[in-house]
Amino acid sequence: MGCIYSIPQDKVAVIEFCGKFDRLSHPGCLCLPIPCVCSYAGAVSMRVQQLNVRVESKSKDNVFVALTVAVQFMVLKDRIYEAFYKLSSPANQINSFVFDAVRAQVPKLTLDEVFEEKNEIADHVREQLAAQMSEFGFKIIQALVIDLDPDDKVKNAMNEINANRRLRIAAQEKAEADKIMMVKRAEADAESKFLQGEGVARQRKAIVEGLRDSVHDFTERVGEIAPKDVLELVLVTQYFDTLKEVGLHSENNTLFIPHNPGSLNTLAKEIKEGFSGLSSSSQLRA
Repeated sequence: MGCIYSIPQDKVAVIEFCGKFDRLSHPGCLCLPIPCVCSYAGAVSMRVQQLNVRVESKSKDNVFVALTVAVQFMVLKDRIYEAFYKLSSPANQINSFVFDAVRAQVPKLTLDEVFEEKNEIADHVREQLAAQMSEFGFKIIQALVIDLDPDDKVKNAMNEINANRRLRIAAQEKAEADKIMMVKRAEADAESKFLQGEGVARQRKAIVEGLRDSVHDFTERVGEIAPKDVLELVLVTQYFDTLKEVGLHSENNTLFIPHNPGSLNTLAKEIKEGFSGLSSSSQLRA
């Protein structure tokens, strides 16, 4: 039955009478009383539609970049006549306006600014489209830049620049950490040597004072022996104690030293002179 039509909920039908616009038919059942004279010209969708437009343009720093702009639009309820009759292809018209708006805006910006100001580019496209498409019965709801795609070589170069920048920062941080570790290690080594030196100095001072007290006590008790002889006796005793200590431990290395009365006197003389020097230096520091 060519005289009865069903109009979907999201559309409005356009009815012509003898080829001329007659009226609009809203969703529901449409019955044409005179099929040969009245005709169903078509329907206009009242839904919000989206058109993705891909535009390639050159930035201010001569880098080609492809932008994908998503345009959301719909037909105005009071401008259905203009939307149906004035434009044969609304998508092509929107596509042309988007190309014009993007290519007028992107060449003013560098590639970095294009990424930073994509919202401003989208607002510029929306304003241009809204002014142009309103007279054709379309409302531009929103325009969004959903993709920015420079040339692959440019993207690789940008990634390499960023990677090198991060490697440089990492190298600086590592060098600073190594410097701190070296300084702290040197400070610890210096402190350790200082404390070790103090310990050795105190040990030698205690040995000298102990020998001095021993010689003094022995001289007082046995007045017939001179302090020099007492000191030599103490040193020889310590010498033999050392040899005994070396022999008791099998894990110690073998020591080859001269062992005769003459060398013993020389050794005692050297030890005495060494302790005398230590004693003098201790007194000077005191």
